[in-house]
Amino acid sequence: MMTYTDIGIDLGTASVLVYIRGKGVVLKEPSVVAFDKDTNKIKAIGEDARLMLGRTPGNIVAVRPLRQGVISDYTVTEKMMKYFIQKALGHRTYRKPRIAVCVPSGVTEVEKKAVEDATYQAGAREVMIIEEPIAAAIGAGIDISKPCGNMIVDIGGGTTDIAVISLGGTVESKSIKIAGNDFDEALVRYMRKKHNLLIGERTAEEIKIKVGCAYKLPEADYMDVKGRNLITGLPSTVRVSSDETLEALEDTTAQIVDAIHSVLEKIPPELAADIADRGIVLTGGGSLLRGLEELISEKMGINTMTAEEPMTAVAIGTGKCVEFRAGYRDEF
Repeated sequence: MMTYTDIGIDLGTASVLVYIRGKGVVLKEPSVVAFDKDTNKIKAIGEDARLMLGRTPGNIVAVRPLRQGVISDYTVTEKMMKYFIQKALGHRTYRKPRIAVCVPSGVTEVEKKAVEDATYQAGAREVMIIEEPIAAAIGAGIDISKPCGNMIVDIGGGTTDIAVISLGGTVESKSIKIAGNDFDEALVRYMRKKHNLLIGERTAEEIKIKVGCAYKLPEADYMDVKGRNLITGLPSTVRVSSDETLEALEDTTAQIVDAIHSVLEKIPPELAADIADRGIVLTGGGSLLRGLEELISEKMGINTMTAEEPMTAVAIGTGKCVEFRAGYRDEF
């Protein structure tokens, strides 16, 4: 009988996804932890904690233990991982699982070690650390073992990973700390500057999902945004159009485009020809921003498409890496 003990974890700044061998992605929760400062006890983890963001009394804090793809609070991350692993596995298994975790391509050895240690503490028998672009490419269904260039742009919550992959390895990569959360922050800044309206990160995310765009839409969308007026200090509502979000997100999207450009500049000409043929593949939650494909296609002159399941590509790829290694020999 097969025991579900091979796990792939996409440990993201915005959300954590858990993939179990033979079952697919079984859990997707925000990487938020709420704890009581007085007793130091954890109150809620995941979706329950996300609902508390910006709505907590003085003694309860809702925090994101990962900042820009890197662990910023070690103990909280460890507890959060333990909780998610147990929730995903249920009480089915007595053996400790083998776990693959992905990290952004630019992390240091120390940051990698922190992820590895936290995973062992959370109950892993073996830990594999995989670079995000490789996992994203596998999850997007690209055969990375062939000698031809594939360009992957993984836009997460805290980091954007850009890599050119050939023969199962990274030829050239770049990781920038500009991603989905920066889109939210840009919207918060814009609303404050243009409309004198103070909004929270959850509202900003809502604007991004409903009317956010990176390229002019044929027909503008509108949305009513509620927040606090900075002049009167009272709650008020403002109507926002998708054209305004285009203006608000211009600088942030331009930085992602520049980073893609800088990676393309450094690769060998043969691989550049492959990418011109095959196009650029986008993954990650940030790639769901409307018009991003069109913007990159226009600026780079290369066909750009989003993976079928951009949100889960990294988690699936991470899990497939464990299966791939487990296929070689049952104990690694």
